[in-house]
Amino acid sequence: MTALTSVGAAALTPEQREAFDRDGYLMIRGALDADEIQRCSDALDRVYELEREAGRLSPEGAMHRLDAVTSCPELAFLLNHPKTFHYVWSILGWNFHVYHSHVDKHPPISGQRPFRFEWHQDGGRQNRETETDPRPRLSVKLAYFFSDLNEEGRGNTKIIPGSHLWNTIDGPPRRDVEWPDPEGAIEVTGNAGDVMFFDRRIWHARSDNYSDLTRKVAFFGFTPRWIRARDLVDHLPNEPWWNDLDPVQQQMLGGHMATGDHGWGHWPKETPLYNWLAERDLLDPDYPPLRP
Repeated sequence: MTALTSVGAAALTPEQREAFDRDGYLMIRGALDADEIQRCSDALDRVYELEREAGRLSPEGAMHRLDAVTSCPELAFLLNHPKTFHYVWSILGWNFHVYHSHVDKHPPISGQRPFRFEWHQDGGRQNRETETDPRPRLSVKLAYFFSDLNEEGRGNTKIIPGSHLWNTIDGPPRRDVEWPDPEGAIEVTGNAGDVMFFDRRIWHARSDNYSDLTRKVAFFGFTPRWIRARDLVDHLPNEPWWNDLDPVQQQMLGGHMATGDHGWGHWPKETPLYNWLAERDLLDPDYPPLRP
């Protein structure tokens, strides 16, 4: 069995948890070092060329490729990176996996792109078919920056802080009808190596990149394992790089799921992350998401 990589040895502080519950996001500054940034940037460039040759780029030359690690095995170390992973398990506990991921590359565009109102919450039909107000969190995301997005207008993600507690926002009758950004919207800025951790319910959109720099990012969405994967995972144990992953990384990609009972948490001691946290006395019995 491959040795576990470090997954971060401390939970979020009460102040961080309070800020996340209030604002719906946290910024993790300087999470990746220069070598890690270059490694990820090169991986995205490689996949971008494959997507370009296959004719799968947008009319503006942008790439949005699902299944981040299947597309870029070089990114597997991000699944449980020691500078970011404790943000995830502090909120979701031990019984979760990556259910949706993608790598994006947005070169500069020239001219005005046709307007489209892109504001949304993640989750798709989860938002239409869940009746509570606010809707349940269900998942969180890590967005890794591989290029400098420290100025607005570089294709930055736009968010409305605190909007994860809203089920609706004002919007146009059709997405192609020009409409201003919602009140309180901001563009998230950060350097290469920074990471945004956010609640999937936060209302967000992507700005157009009219700068002279290329936006490169990777998103990993984490959810309880009883919400099954959108990524294609059944073939992964046959991939040549699968056995190079540690058990927690395999769990993040849907491994260690012999039956549906595992996803529902009936066998915690057969779950790699549960054992890792339990061995370090990091399962908090007073905080329900971390309760065995």
